[in-house]
Amino acid sequence: MTAQDDFSFADLTPDQLLHALESIGVYAASGLLPLNSYENRVYQFTDDERRRYVVKFYRPQRWSDAQIQEEHDFAAELAEQEIPLAAPLMMHGNTLHHFEQHRFALFPSLGGRQFEVDNFDQIEQVGRFLGRIHKVGQHRTFTHRPTISLEEYLHQPRALLAQSGFIPAHLENAFFQDLDRLITALSEQWHTDWQPLRIHGDCHPGNILWRDGPLFVDLDDARNGPAVQDLWMLLNGDRADQLAQLDTLLEAYSEFSDFDPRELQLIEPLRGLRMVHYMAWLAKRWQDPAFPRAFPWFADAKYWEGQVLAIKEQLAALDEPPLQLMPQW
Repeated sequence: MTAQDDFSFADLTPDQLLHALESIGVYAASGLLPLNSYENRVYQFTDDERRRYVVKFYRPQRWSDAQIQEEHDFAAELAEQEIPLAAPLMMHGNTLHHFEQHRFALFPSLGGRQFEVDNFDQIEQVGRFLGRIHKVGQHRTFTHRPTISLEEYLHQPRALLAQSGFIPAHLENAFFQDLDRLITALSEQWHTDWQPLRIHGDCHPGNILWRDGPLFVDLDDARNGPAVQDLWMLLNGDRADQLAQLDTLLEAYSEFSDFDPRELQLIEPLRGLRMVHYMAWLAKRWQDPAFPRAFPWFADAKYWEGQVLAIKEQLAALDEPPLQLMPQW
């Protein structure tokens, strides 16, 4: 276990939070309400001039300062193009701040309601803004942040799960046999014949708020990858539903960015990569007390029984023909 694995935010007390904010000239008057974040620690508050902010404390050793700065710079580029997203505020010439062993950033507090995944008017607007985000993302790639790869999303997680001790003994053989079958199938279907660009990286419906239109939040997983990575998590329902959603997304997306239809072959492989990576992420973070509280089912045998079934279902999905665009494409 590394220092990162057993790290917790136990020393991030209310006093520590206040002192960190005061170090950049911000004085919290009320709030410090924890928001839904596990990888980092995020709090909403009101300052002494009744302005509402969100402060984000980064998990040590996950990203380097240079990688965090690339996230911030990408957000600034998007904001300059009037793309609605939560971008870090510049304070005293910097967006990334240090206080003792912690690194943090300050954001405006921007509320909104839940993005409706079955609302085609909202899907169309999201597609249009994703096209604009990717148009900016195409200008260059990240230098310090990684590119989506099988090593990060499959092979490293597989090794971590094998050493974790979480898989119940009576399921261990079946789980790893099926997991290895999935890794083999994903490796065979994965291809890198796509143009890498800077992407959101974790563009699921929970990271889109709705005001008069979409508001994109949380670029913490931004990296280089294929455009389809920011599209496939917005698809839901049966195949017919997903085809209709995809058609709406891409018709709006193409107003600003070209889309290579060959990337559609990556949707199910990317779903499989996310599945494996997610299991390993929970195992890796389990020593953080926030994780057993938030995900108590992870240590239950029923969860792992469900994962064996989910792996089999994903193997079956990989055997299905990939989604295809409507005839006008």
